[in-house]
Amino acid sequence: MCCLVQKCGLKLKETPRKPIDYKYGPRSIAVGDFNNDSWPDMVVANHIVNDIAIYFGQNGTSFSTPIQYPTGNGSTPYIVAVGDFNNDSRLDIAVANFGTNSIGIFLGIGNGSFEKHVELSMGSSRPIFICLSDMNNDTTLDIITANYGTQTISILLGYGNGNFSSPTSYLAGYDSFPSSVATGDFNNDNYLDLIISNSGTDNVQILFGNQSGTFTNRLTISTSIGSRPNSITVGDFNQDDYQDIAVANYGSNKIGIFLNNGNGTFGKQVTYSTNASSPYSIGVGDFNQDNLLDLIVTNNGTGNIAFFLGYGNGSFVQARMYSTGDFSSISFALCDVNKDNRLDILVVRNHTGVVDILLGSFEGFENQMTFSTGSYPHSVAVGDFNNDTRLDIVVANSYDNSVSVLLGYGNGSFQNQMTFSTGSLPQSVAVGDFNNDIRLDIVVANYGGADVSVLLGYGNGSFQNQMTFSTGLWPQSVSVGDFNNDTQLDIVVANYAGNDVSVLLGFIIIRFMNRIALTAGHCSRPRSVVIADFNNDSRMDVALADSGSHTIAIFFGDGNYLFSNLTTYSTGSTPMSIAVADFNNDSRSDIVAANYDSQTVSIFLGHGNDCFTNQSIYSTGPESYPYFVAVGDFNNDTAIDIVVITQGTNNLGIFLGYGNGTFSNVTLMPMGYGSNPFCVLIGDFNDDRKLDFAVANKGTDSLSMFLQTC
Repeated sequence: MCCLVQKCGLKLKETPRKPIDYKYGPRSIAVGDFNNDSWPDMVVANHIVNDIAIYFGQNGTSFSTPIQYPTGNGSTPYIVAVGDFNNDSRLDIAVANFGTNSIGIFLGIGNGSFEKHVELSMGSSRPIFICLSDMNNDTTLDIITANYGTQTISILLGYGNGNFSSPTSYLAGYDSFPSSVATGDFNNDNYLDLIISNSGTDNVQILFGNQSGTFTNRLTISTSIGSRPNSITVGDFNQDDYQDIAVANYGSNKIGIFLNNGNGTFGKQVTYSTNASSPYSIGVGDFNQDNLLDLIVTNNGTGNIAFFLGYGNGSFVQARMYSTGDFSSISFALCDVNKDNRLDILVVRNHTGVVDILLGSFEGFENQMTFSTGSYPHSVAVGDFNNDTRLDIVVANSYDNSVSVLLGYGNGSFQNQMTFSTGSLPQSVAVGDFNNDIRLDIVVANYGGADVSVLLGYGNGSFQNQMTFSTGLWPQSVSVGDFNNDTQLDIVVANYAGNDVSVLLGFIIIRFMNRIALTAGHCSRPRSVVIADFNNDSRMDVALADSGSHTIAIFFGDGNYLFSNLTTYSTGSTPMSIAVADFNNDSRSDIVAANYDSQTVSIFLGHGNDCFTNQSIYSTGPESYPYFVAVGDFNNDTAIDIVVITQGTNNLGIFLGYGNGTFSNVTLMPMGYGSNPFCVLIGDFNDDRKLDFAVANKGTDSLSMFLQTC
């Protein structure tokens, strides 16, 4: 039995539309970096005015006015494709000219300009589709076309200098009207095959390639009578390492999925409705960053695009529609327009002469709600402070010398803050029951006072006045745990200026033993401290992020308030925060560190015997400056994920875990300009069994709440 979990929804944000005069007749779009500035550019084929237009991407937010290149009188360019045809590491353009029965080649100079190199005659073929691939394994791109006029597909072999052979054509069948073509190895013989969608005969055809670069056997698969398959794409939809097929069936208003059996045959077509929308073009990509392939379809009849999110077993969620505002959406391109590691979509609407740019946004979370805090909120913790079984939040307000307590309603919203005084410049907050009265208390590390404040809870959401206990100089981070197995919570503090750690052992009468100082090393500058059992001896150990020495440091506890000499592991530059979880499901504690100056996170997998692997490194993005890290299972797949605060870009960065100690690339969730987020807390704030995010924003003196929707 296969149980399908609910898929998270995809969110898109539309940017201002890029107008193209209707009289131009934009029909096809492709993308590439034509001027080597690292930003995606686009090329549009304008079939009415007979040219191609180049638009240069500008910082991920807009595109330049176009530079136009004529394709010839009466050429009627139908489709464009982008690739390097002369092996100079610069992108070139191929355009199929329906009106003049030719393929035009424009060679890129590398600075955004192009020169018309050659026009390749296609006889009377009327080419309407181009596919680029290396069909003969000579490391040079070849051109494959679908030809409306001659009911054929043609292959033009590339010579690697921008020139191509004369076309070799293969008949697709009488009245077949081939509409698109794709390549893949469908029978696992290591030779590329061709697949054609034949809109006239309601089928797809596969031409199986051989070692000579020609084709022998042919397989025809029906897409059902009246389906009129218009577009085709391939991908491994069920993760069996075989190439599967997806077809946009224009006539039946459905997409069809054919799963590969691995031997050149395919399973029966499974269809999904596009809701009477005349699907025109289909493509594949991972739009919600779950490492599973999804499908996108432009719907020519209803002015929208449809997404089918994949489950990874060959099945898909029913269509989710996004409006493009016009019934003539026929061509699209996929790329990361704004460098946020999410696929964005560029859609051509040829009837109104517009290119829509739809930016992918992090799926699965509602728009943020904000709640006021004190000045410069620096740290946040969670607990049930009034014993109503609902999660509440406490925030350390650095510039107010206070903590804010926000009592939760259990639906993701909170009461207005109550404030309680602390020491000077509170930097970090943690919660625990320090006097064993079954009521949660608060401890705060006071950076300006070389002490911690303990506020005992009454159990109704209010707290006693603070008691203070001395620490080392400039306490930066605080955590709690039982180090000597006496069932009393103890406190551990990382002291930035003192280059040490303070351990304060708790007693049932509320006081703490004079601190035990653990030396972290000269100029170690510890920024963050966590407690866990790293060597599986049932005794609590201490781990630090040492920003000055660019290491994590671990003190192994003996269960009697004594600790080993520190063990260190190199991180990236300036680790600011660490968190602990089991990333590879081996029941051993692992560590993640956020490296501020190297703009990375480091993963250390624990062996359970005082040792860790060398770091694995993942980028958080340019100029991101990750400041804080936390962990949890955000997508309910039983694998631990990572979230970081990126101060430089005002984002949350999410790395989805695969359960084996590795992670996806970062997905960024914007927090807003000037928010200056400092800390993120994870919890289920609306009792829906899904993890939510609470973020402390120093720039706006607020707490942002992100509720997960799936």
